[in-house]
Amino acid sequence: MTSFYTSLSGLNAAQTDLNVTSNNIANVGTNGFKSSSAQFSDVISSSLFQAGDSVIGQGTRTKSITQSFTQGSEQTTGQSLDLMISGQGFFVTQAQGTGGQVNFTRTGSFNLDATTDNVVDSNGNALQVLPVDQLGNITATGAAAMKTLHVPPTNGTAKATTEVDLSMTFPSDSATLSDASFNKNDASTYNGTSSTTVYDSAGNAIPATVYYVHTQATTTNDDGTVSGTSQWVAHTYIGDQEVFPSGSTTPPTLTFDASGTLTSPTGAVTYGAVTPTGASAPMAVSFNYGTATQEGSFALQTVTGSQNGNTIGQLSDLTVGADGVVTATYSDGSSQKLGAVALANFTNPDGLKQMGSTNWQATGTSGAAQIGAAGGNSTIAQGELEMSNVDLSAQLVNLISAQRNFQANAKAIDTDKQMVDSIIQVIN
Repeated sequence: MTSFYTSLSGLNAAQTDLNVTSNNIANVGTNGFKSSSAQFSDVISSSLFQAGDSVIGQGTRTKSITQSFTQGSEQTTGQSLDLMISGQGFFVTQAQGTGGQVNFTRTGSFNLDATTDNVVDSNGNALQVLPVDQLGNITATGAAAMKTLHVPPTNGTAKATTEVDLSMTFPSDSATLSDASFNKNDASTYNGTSSTTVYDSAGNAIPATVYYVHTQATTTNDDGTVSGTSQWVAHTYIGDQEVFPSGSTTPPTLTFDASGTLTSPTGAVTYGAVTPTGASAPMAVSFNYGTATQEGSFALQTVTGSQNGNTIGQLSDLTVGADGVVTATYSDGSSQKLGAVALANFTNPDGLKQMGSTNWQATGTSGAAQIGAAGGNSTIAQGELEMSNVDLSAQLVNLISAQRNFQANAKAIDTDKQMVDSIIQVIN
């Protein structure tokens, strides 16, 4: 009957081989998946006094199921939080919350958690990084130094606009109009406009528009010389509110001499505070026309315009360098280094325990995780994912081989059964 159990062990081994191969084939499209292979050993049973040349094997058993950590092919996605490790190492993730479970993975498909603004995987585990300074230099290494990659949605502090500088060029031959008929909703009642954006103390953007009415022109004499002065009334609106110089109820007038030089006002015009629709607080803004000129025949134009306020920077881009340093860029032009992606290496990766969802955990066999950053033979590629390292052709060959092994052992059992039946018939 020993042959029955010997062949049965072969059937079990073939079934195990089929299961492992089937699992590999099923995960051929799973990003970051690492294929496994079943390793078997023979079973020998002998007694102390049995001759060495008369020992008969008693079947096979599963020795181990080993994993292959070879590099998978790359898949380009273009997503800023899709990352791929080229070379050795594992991403480190941790369940959010104090003392969360630490996992290791080769799957670099991450996204930004809308609730916590942390970078997480599909299971909600947070990606771990090492701290860096604003030059991108790592300031601490090791497991104790790791922290969750948090992406602030905003950066900087809002500053209310208090001054606007306008460098304007006014056409000397522009038609003159009556200021009494000015209506900002009727373009025929003014000669031109200039616009800029100003900010209140909360960083809200408010349009600032100045409407210019040419009320007086210089005189060209018979000898071609120019005399007199030119005047432009500047109607200034902050949002939907017209503003006037402090202590006045009339708009300022810009005066140019015969050569086109601004003679008045000679400094910044300070306007009274107003609270336009959309503003969180009153706004008091001054306008400086110090470099304005009048010349030539062309449309009124703003040469340069600037203001000293700013809004809070909104997150506009997230980049990850080959060294794993994550940089957030904001709409105000500022940027912030958030950390360097932590990579874990192991003395014996084959000893890692599979946890499902292409996650592994450290064991005594694998050794403790050695935490560092990308560098040397390991780099980070942004916008790419590592595909499964399953060789489908090889797995199909393994599948056929396991099937043949199963059939051969089943045939051995059937043959053994026929022999037993024959013996029983002889006895009877």
